[in-house]
Amino acid sequence: MYDAGIPFNSVNYDSFAAAIEAIGQYGPSMKPLSYHEVRGPFLKEEIVRSEGVAALFFGVSVTVLRQTLYSTTRMGLCDVLKQKWTDPEQGNISLSRKIAAGLIAGGIGATVGNPADMAMVRMQADGRLPAAQQRNYNSVFDVITRMTKQEGVASLWRGSALTVNRAMIVTASQLATYDQFKEMILEKGLVKDGLGTHVTVSCAAGFVAVVASNPVDVIKTRVMNMKVEAGTAPPYNGALDCPLKTVKAEGPMALYKGFIPTVSRKGPFTIVLFVTFEQVKKLLKDF
Repeated sequence: MYDAGIPFNSVNYDSFAAAIEAIGQYGPSMKPLSYHEVRGPFLKEEIVRSEGVAALFFGVSVTVLRQTLYSTTRMGLCDVLKQKWTDPEQGNISLSRKIAAGLIAGGIGATVGNPADMAMVRMQADGRLPAAQQRNYNSVFDVITRMTKQEGVASLWRGSALTVNRAMIVTASQLATYDQFKEMILEKGLVKDGLGTHVTVSCAAGFVAVVASNPVDVIKTRVMNMKVEAGTAPPYNGALDCPLKTVKAEGPMALYKGFIPTVSRKGPFTIVLFVTFEQVKKLLKDF
């Protein structure tokens, strides 16, 4: 049986990455990943057989809420900014303006979606905590409600500076890479603008975004997951203190923990994101 404390058994790569990123945060008290837990996210047949089909969708509510708040805001706003900044005579937009549009849209989207992001990190990492420290959340709304009551409304935006910085990096690198690679391929006449082009360029955009954002992901996960109790000093004093302590204790490569599962998730996700976005734009343009 897999650890049911976090949605490992949902084949949720966010959960897998968050668990790996959090390893070492509590020193020896945090349980290491077992062989079966590492293999678990990839063995859907075993999950269905042992826990049922519903286990594949455990934790989906928080993911849906996060993407609804975060992705729709950043994608829509970025497209609006790009249209506004496009040169009307030449019909194109410079790379610097693409990056600027991504930075602005990503920052605003992250601010809107931070409560859901906080809930997702808390739910994912809860099962890796020692039994005495586990919070045993029931749903995304349980996380938000309990945090508001126990830690105050402001706690929903704890680590928001990290979330905003990450979103700015991801959105700028992801969207700028996608647009730039797509323009380069089409200008050279290598392929036509279609599904194949969108899938290929999406893979490149996803990889670039993961390389740029993984260190921020690790820091964000650890800051959001830290247990703060009255009368005691927090494990980290801020966004700069966390990476310094992490690198000192675990080495620089600790900032790239969770890289493989993040790439494995980001690839398919980015493909679906941009293919869907392109099709929606096409439908709206026809109207």
